[in-house]
Amino acid sequence: MRAVLGAVVQIFEDFRYTDQIEDGDTALLIFEARVGDRELSGVDILRFEPDGKIRELMVMIRPLSALNAVVEGMAEKLGVTT
Repeated sequence: MRAVLGAVVQIFEDFRYTDQIEDGDTALLIFEARVGDRELSGVDILRFEPDGKIRELMVMIRPLSALNAVVEGMAEKLGVTT
C-alpha cells in the first residue's frame, strides 16, 4: 500500500482537496490534480470501522483520459507492464 501511495504522490501535480463530506462511517474527499498536461477531478470514498480504522478506500477519477494517464504513470513508477 505504501508503494502505491508513494507512486501517487510522485505522479499527481498540484493535488488539492476541495471538499469533504461525512455521514456516519463514510467520508467523501473531493480532489483536483494534474498528471502531465491532463487535469483531473476525483473522489476518495472512505469507510471506517467502529474503532476509526479505514475498512475500505475507493478512488474515482475523471475524465477517462486523465485516468489513463494515472494508470500509465503508476505502472511506470511501480515497474508494472500494462
